[in-house]
Amino acid sequence: MKTTLRQTLQSAVPFLLLANLCTAKTVTYDFNVTWVTANPDGLADRKVVGINGQWPLPIIEVEKGDQLVVNMHNGLDKASSIHFHGMYQNTTTEMDGPAYVTQCPVPPGMDITYNFTVNQNGTYWYHCHTEACYPDGYRQALLVHDKDAYFNENVEEEFTITLSDWYHRMTESIEPEFLSLYNPTGAEPIPQSFLFNDTLGTSISVQPGKKYLLRLINVGAFVAQYFYIEDHEFTIVEVDGIYTEPKVTDLIYISAAQRYTILLETKNSTDKNYPIVTVADSTLLDLIPSDLQLNHTDWLEYNKDAAHDEAVMKVEESSELVPADDAALVPYDRQALLPEPDLEITLSVVMDNLINGFGYAFFDNISYTHPKVPTLFTVMSAAEDQVSNAEIYGEFTHPIVLEHNQVVQIVLNNADTGSHPFHLHGHAFQVIDRYPPQGEHFYELADVAEPVEFDPNNHTAFPEYPIRRDTLVIPPQGYLVIRFVADNPGVWLFHCHIDWHLMQGLALTLIEAPDQIRERVKIPQNHYDVCSAAGVAVQGNAAGNTQDYLNLQGQPRQPAWLPAGFTPRGIVALTFTILAALLGLASIVIYGLSDLTYGKEDSSLAGDSQGPLEEPGSTPRETVEAKRN
Repeated sequence: MKTTLRQTLQSAVPFLLLANLCTAKTVTYDFNVTWVTANPDGLADRKVVGINGQWPLPIIEVEKGDQLVVNMHNGLDKASSIHFHGMYQNTTTEMDGPAYVTQCPVPPGMDITYNFTVNQNGTYWYHCHTEACYPDGYRQALLVHDKDAYFNENVEEEFTITLSDWYHRMTESIEPEFLSLYNPTGAEPIPQSFLFNDTLGTSISVQPGKKYLLRLINVGAFVAQYFYIEDHEFTIVEVDGIYTEPKVTDLIYISAAQRYTILLETKNSTDKNYPIVTVADSTLLDLIPSDLQLNHTDWLEYNKDAAHDEAVMKVEESSELVPADDAALVPYDRQALLPEPDLEITLSVVMDNLINGFGYAFFDNISYTHPKVPTLFTVMSAAEDQVSNAEIYGEFTHPIVLEHNQVVQIVLNNADTGSHPFHLHGHAFQVIDRYPPQGEHFYELADVAEPVEFDPNNHTAFPEYPIRRDTLVIPPQGYLVIRFVADNPGVWLFHCHIDWHLMQGLALTLIEAPDQIRERVKIPQNHYDVCSAAGVAVQGNAAGNTQDYLNLQGQPRQPAWLPAGFTPRGIVALTFTILAALLGLASIVIYGLSDLTYGKEDSSLAGDSQGPLEEPGSTPRETVEAKRN
């Protein structure tokens, strides 16, 4: 009897599973999350989120196939959570981490356990996903080692490099100024510095003629960075956990949340050390303070006794740098272009104001507003005949229900003059089109009158083997098109990974195969206990209604729209007109109540004025250079 390939593979499955069980292990981390003090740039002490009394935070390391258990105690004075960025969480969507999406926020003093199997490989990271908390230092690398990676041969050593922007003030003090009537344009907070492995002036010690693996992760909240090593080329072998065919380059661009793994072969000489250069993407900054250093030098150290010279910038403006185009990379497994989509979701990225004058971010007309009941808990508690009805998840979570195994295409048109790194939870997606491409023309649409939208009748052929990743940058006023299979039942966010934009509402919710979620997911009691302590309901629709899931009265909602005719410029004008009027009234009152004894005051108080008075220790206001997104 002839044995088919499928029969052979099926008969081998039990042995493969047994082999995996024999090699896999449980890796446990106990995290006591508290405030500690740090000064990574040497400019200012500040409170940061520490783990077990330490900062920088510990790197999580596992091997492919391991069970990862993280026991977190929230010793902070505010709510928290952990998102394991890039982990697919297949069958464990309840362990994904974003508050009000798959879990409740963990209140102070409470514990939560995350427990899932890591059936993937590559470079990832973990961070807080409750409100805006990871800019306070709650972020670090998560590495999944793979003994079978195709590039392992001859690698002598590996290094992990995190890049980040850094703020001297607490997020809780920045937020009220950012989301404010006095910031109607939504200008993002400007960081005070940029870090390399949570410090500055680092040397990575290497030996001549060796191969090194460098894992690069942008754990910043806002600013993308360029990366190069003076007089060196390197080879890209992985992006966002996806192995790539080798791509030699000398410059890459890493947005917030993206990861690259590169192979570096060192020179045979130890005559000198070479600058490792990181350059902040200044096009993202509305203002550049005169004391903000955009480019930094660390060193590839061949000889600790040789000079460690500062790098000479290649260009004057960061936008003149031309990095490798990540959309042109080819996945090592050569997974072919997915078939035509069963569902296409077309969205526009819009930044606008609402009735309170604050700047908000929108997919079309919806600015994400979290529900009263976490979306996953609504899935688990709704009636069987209602669970696939997007309406029960609330209008302002921007819910989209996906059917199991649908091929889904998202077309994203950017109506904003700034770029955005978009991240999809639970999946790596195929990048099938982006305009303009990464490179010298990436910013060419930033100042055009009208954005360029994707036209399915007017585009170049999609790639045969599209690169996959979980975070991708959309160009200013350009577009991107991504495609994936809805083969991972769960509740997944799709959002901009500039944390300030997420705070403004640039997110939507994908409820993928809700019937299968109910069959596969079991939310642990520990997670219900967290909800109870947080005072968050675990049953009901987005409005917390348990009697009628189609009654959304009382659901959290975004503020109302401005009346027709109001513009951001009009808001600013109106704001300052009102302020001027109030100041004028105050002056009249003060003048009217003052004791008018002009000419009768003591002469010793009247004759010494040499000019305008200044408060002791006052300094001129710092100058800034205006920049447009």
